[in-house]
Amino acid sequence: MTATGTYSPRPGAAPLGRMIAAQAALETRMLLRNGEQLLLTVVIPTLLLVLFSTVDIVDTGEGKAVDFLAPGVLALAVMSTAFTGQAIATGFERRYGVLKRLAASPLPRWGLMTAKTLSVLVTEVLQIALLTVIALALGWSPRGNPFAVFLLLVLGTAAFSGLGLLMAGTLKAEATLAAANLVFLLLLVGGGVVVPLEKFPEAAQAVLGLLPIAALSGGLRDVLQHGAGMPWGDLGILAVWAAVGLAAAGRFFRWE
Repeated sequence: MTATGTYSPRPGAAPLGRMIAAQAALETRMLLRNGEQLLLTVVIPTLLLVLFSTVDIVDTGEGKAVDFLAPGVLALAVMSTAFTGQAIATGFERRYGVLKRLAASPLPRWGLMTAKTLSVLVTEVLQIALLTVIALALGWSPRGNPFAVFLLLVLGTAAFSGLGLLMAGTLKAEATLAAANLVFLLLLVGGGVVVPLEKFPEAAQAVLGLLPIAALSGGLRDVLQHGAGMPWGDLGILAVWAAVGLAAAGRFFRWE
């Protein structure tokens, strides 16, 4: 005890920033140690990039296949982490009471969600770095405005995070597992990731083009493959999905 009668070190909660950083580091380690999550976030995008870039399976139009595929695979990596992986992990944490116990800790609920978001961002940085190196080795020649790419990735992450948290906070864990994987597969096929939207009927193109994965992959492709400026249309679609998804997750998320 000190001369004033208080204990040293003084007991109490750590600073909020330190708590969020510690929780984010824990979330990241748990994510990277999960075999299923690694399959979704690293193995599948890498295999798709290498396979479709080296084997003539899908007609990707003029130019090198990797120039078309790399932006789509980057979009897929964002979706796999921010939506599929986060939905499944959060859904089972909710089922086993982990979220309920964490909500009773000094870390506020919004701080926990912030930590999860930071974990997603760290994982995405690692994904994008790995996929970029592989794509460059396959002959990828990216171009365009890096700031536009950054905005697309941030809004895409926000959109998919909101949708993932909404699913995890409203459905049972088993239903979340099935639904998240099903949506992943459907958007992989119909979201312009490896198959150009032009291959679908015109009526379907109009609908598919409004999906967040189509906006993200299309926007990245316009910038990185065609050297376009700011893809305002795709950014607008992603912003709407992000606003709606995050608002709905905040409104309907159940912690128990």
